[in-house]
Amino acid sequence: MAKATNTYHGTGRRKKSIARVYLKPGKGEILVNKRSLDEYFGMETLKVIVRQPLVATETTDKFDILVNVKGGGFTGQAGAIRHGIARALLTVDNDYRPVLKKAGYLTRDPRMKERKKYGLKAARRAPQFSKR
Repeated sequence: MAKATNTYHGTGRRKKSIARVYLKPGKGEILVNKRSLDEYFGMETLKVIVRQPLVATETTDKFDILVNVKGGGFTGQAGAIRHGIARALLTVDNDYRPVLKKAGYLTRDPRMKERKKYGLKAARRAPQFSKR
């Protein structure tokens, strides 16, 4: 069904962030929440993270990417977008799988925030100890 409209879809997740990624044949524009990638992410490292699957598969100038991302912070959102782009590239061509898999872009990062425990101030932070 996705191939009939030439739009490819992938969902990426990281921490609390969820990114819905849509790939269309184009000239390499990336829009995140209706803003350009440079406008949305201030730090250069986050822009590099988002582009990693495209660089690995050498498809930087072949697709226009529309991303809808919500939740979490900027780093988590960048990781979710990378995951979503990698999954969407698989729907385009399954031959990209070995490259993306070897680079680790298809694996969802399982690290999450640890929950707060009772009797403590945070997940592991105990109240200050005083002898007297």
